[in-house]
Amino acid sequence: MQPIPLRTTVIGSYPFPGWLELAATQLDRLGVDDLAELQRDAVISAVHDQCAAGLDVITDGEQTRLDFNLSFYGYLDGIELESASPRKWGPPAHDQRGRHQITAPLQASGGLGAVEEFNRLKEVAPEGPTLKASVPGPYTLSGRLEPSEIYRDRFEVAEALVPIVQAELTRLVDAGCVELTVDEPSMSCYAHKLDPDQLVDLFNRTVAPVVGRCRLSTHLCFGNYKGRAVGPRQYAPMFPAFQQMQVDELHLEMASREFSELELISEIGKSKDVAIGVVDVKSYFIEPPELIAERIRQCLKYIAPERLALAPDCGLSQTARWAARQKLENMVVGTQKVREELS
Repeated sequence: MQPIPLRTTVIGSYPFPGWLELAATQLDRLGVDDLAELQRDAVISAVHDQCAAGLDVITDGEQTRLDFNLSFYGYLDGIELESASPRKWGPPAHDQRGRHQITAPLQASGGLGAVEEFNRLKEVAPEGPTLKASVPGPYTLSGRLEPSEIYRDRFEVAEALVPIVQAELTRLVDAGCVELTVDEPSMSCYAHKLDPDQLVDLFNRTVAPVVGRCRLSTHLCFGNYKGRAVGPRQYAPMFPAFQQMQVDELHLEMASREFSELELISEIGKSKDVAIGVVDVKSYFIEPPELIAERIRQCLKYIAPERLALAPDCGLSQTARWAARQKLENMVVGTQKVREELS
């Protein structure tokens, strides 16, 4: 079970400050030391907001990444970066993201950069909160790589990425990471039309080297590019297969789904902790603390507080910083209300 009942946590990403968005358009004007300072200052900003909110678990906000996973492709050998996206105009959707051509067997000789991110977080974070790192899983990473004569379909691409992700997870644990999320939103987006047992097998083989060496979790959501989902937002197709994932905690998107299928957490909680999304990252309605407290009480009808963590539905990178900050603050206040009731 988790270290404390009703832990407050985050998925991983946090909004970029406005000045970082501006600076990102001028990277060719920065020297190596300028860029290092820029990255460090951005992480300090994200850590400040999370600590000011009072979270039990924080991340670096993924401030040195593009989206939660796009920057990882820059570390891969054997690909030609980003061909043109199939659609550039009109309402934003997932088909406006470019795809990468595979030109040789996939490798990542220098790692994926997550260890460097975690070391930077350790340098700037205060004592107190638990530090969490996150790495996209191989199936999610495979989504923007075009199959070719080298790898014939998406599952073959994902299999090629397994040892690369395994190596990164191992390096993170060796670097002192005690809380680690393997993000696999693509698994939950497409489980309705794939074999969920095959997805679970892929996941479990990926995390096998670090099982038992850290607190391990995975994030299951339905997509959040530009605040839009990409799959049918139902957890039923994933279970009971996903119950066999070798993790300590499953994170479920609930707030944006009006807590549909909440009863599932009763079964999940028999063997795992569950982190429930109690604030909606796709909405600019700022949930007041009392509403969050009521949502937590609703969860406690199905699961013990020792098994329950509270979080946003998804990463916060697509949410304005002012809203993200207030949502996190209210989430902590609402959680504290319920902690006091229980005590």
